[in-house]
Amino acid sequence: MCAFILKSYNQKEEIRNPHFFILNKGNNSGKPLLAPCPNCFVIIAENQEQADQLRTLCYALWRCRAIEPHLHGSVIPFITIRTFRSLLSYHIPIIEQHAADFAQTVQALKLLEEREQQLTKTLRAVSEYKQAFVRQFFKNAGV
Repeated sequence: MCAFILKSYNQKEEIRNPHFFILNKGNNSGKPLLAPCPNCFVIIAENQEQADQLRTLCYALWRCRAIEPHLHGSVIPFITIRTFRSLLSYHIPIIEQHAADFAQTVQALKLLEEREQQLTKTLRAVSEYKQAFVRQFFKNAGV
């Protein structure tokens, strides 16, 4: 996992290699995103496997709140591209040392994300059913 490009996202540039986005402003600074937003960085990898590993590393850093001590700003917190790059540079050798364990972690997180998406769809359907029951009640009550 040697070479990757980290830069500010510009919607005018077309990205061809595997990539993902990192939110850089707000309370969720450092959160990896699949779709771009106005305040984000883009990480461009050499291949999809490297992109998955980097995305998992970024997700892990965001989830365990390792990014919070590096945020700047009092009203709207943000992380600079230099700080984020140094944070990645510090953690990449650690995951390279434990490559097999990290590969298992990447696969496990992929499965968990898929399951989370399935559960989100199920919860959305349950919410719609609840609304339908309430509407049916009021319709039958003549209200």
